[in-house]
Amino acid sequence: MFEARHPEVLARDWLPPVATGREREVAETVRRLDPPHPRAPPPWFVAVHGPRGSGTSTVARRAARTVADSLRAGGLSASPRVLVTRTPGLRGAHGVASAMLRHLDPGFDGRGFPLSEVIAGVLRRLRREGRASVLVLDDVSVGGPDLGPILRALGDPDRFLPEGENGLPPTWTLVAGTPEGVQSAEASLDGRFTLGPAVPLVPYSDRILASIVRDRAERSLGRPVPPALVVRVVTRAVEEGANASLALDLLRRELIGGMRAVRGEVPFGLRSAPVTVEPHVVRAIESAVRDREAGVGEVRRWEAQFAEEEGNRPLPATTLWRRIVRLEQAGYLRREIRPGGMGGTRSIVRVLTPVDEWVTTALPPDTRRAAGPSVSSPWEPPGPGTQGYSPPSHPPLPSDRVD
Repeated sequence: MFEARHPEVLARDWLPPVATGREREVAETVRRLDPPHPRAPPPWFVAVHGPRGSGTSTVARRAARTVADSLRAGGLSASPRVLVTRTPGLRGAHGVASAMLRHLDPGFDGRGFPLSEVIAGVLRRLRREGRASVLVLDDVSVGGPDLGPILRALGDPDRFLPEGENGLPPTWTLVAGTPEGVQSAEASLDGRFTLGPAVPLVPYSDRILASIVRDRAERSLGRPVPPALVVRVVTRAVEEGANASLALDLLRRELIGGMRAVRGEVPFGLRSAPVTVEPHVVRAIESAVRDREAGVGEVRRWEAQFAEEEGNRPLPATTLWRRIVRLEQAGYLRREIRPGGMGGTRSIVRVLTPVDEWVTTALPPDTRRAAGPSVSSPWEPPGPGTQGYSPPSHPPLPSDRVD
């Protein structure tokens, strides 16, 4: 049994300080980004592509950090930003643009806004804040969201800026994913711009894969690891194509599978047994979160809608909260308490791994039938003439507090 002292380094989004085996690719990506004053006119796009598990995300994010560090060290930008948006699971260009704007405005909810307004919000916020930015559109693949509207807007931002305002602060854009996904993104530009020749990656060699697994395991445990552990993980990963993502998934199971569950510390779906939860609760979380996080009140709204569509009562707040805790203990999501909301705080659900990767087993929904108007719904507040009705001063939303 292993006890990981630093389980956070096993998370899929954890960025290693050194891109093992990809140092040349990172350097080449930074060279093409050409900070701090690119010789080519904007837009400044660079693509990184390779098969799944070949390190495209690591190269793109490490290069983005290097650009930001160089800007900071040179005194050209005191606070350059790096904005990483994972595209899988997002609903089209609207979902990607909403996720990007949510980086800049955590309270933004894109529902009800047309795509053009969301994109304009991103560009206007970037211009207003005046900070150099490196944008990373990550995990791009065939069948994913259409990035065309976003890339075209970044290439010609003046169409979305207020009259009399032109151009953005220095902004670089990295597109990382599979060759087919990057090719699709390139095609979506309609010939107006180009991503340029992509930085290609090939699968890791067995030796590099072993180095990655050993480094991550030692960082997690805080001590040297048994060589047999590394050999076992790498051998299984190589059998399926030398995929680093698979190797790290296997390592997580090795190091965390037998570990005591510590709330908030077990990252990214490390539980081996399926989590028992109602299917409509999983749907509610997926619908509410959309990108990475949402208020618990938003989850309750969707859960109530899906439950009533099935002819059942919404779960009591405390029962829904227990389901969220159960998923948190499995490492699929994390709860956070933030200032604001009724009572001075808001409960936030932050998803750590895509919902479609969760391992769950169905818990039968509440079999009690909804009893018509006696069952309250967050979607349909009492109307005029109904006992307890008072005209709302704002659109009715459920509280984020859990009673």
